[in-house]
Amino acid sequence: MSGKRILVVEDGITMRLFYQDVLGRAGFVVEEAANGVEGLEKALLGGFDLMIVDINMPKMDGYELVTRIRREPSLQAIPVVTISTEAKDADASRAYAVGANFYIVKPADPVLLVETARLLTGAQA
Repeated sequence: MSGKRILVVEDGITMRLFYQDVLGRAGFVVEEAANGVEGLEKALLGGFDLMIVDINMPKMDGYELVTRIRREPSLQAIPVVTISTEAKDADASRAYAVGANFYIVKPADPVLLVETARLLTGAQA
């Protein structure tokens, strides 16, 4: 068990359950936020090794959330994986431009998701 903590910021309950299941079975401790505002609040409370951020959310979208994370000194070093149904190069480019470390197109492949989480957190397989 890695014990590395991941914050999943995703408005869809089905997707949150998917991440909880896949990453939890891989040994990660997964916490959830239902939108960008809640995600930023939880992130500021600290202790996360990785954030997985959906792009299309109410209240604050993923681009805005990543922008705010990168502006916050206590959060700047946390790796961020953005996930979206948008498969265009421009969408990935925009995510990288605001500070995302990785961009995955939904539906996220479980193996890719776990490997990416391990790589970005330094967790052992």
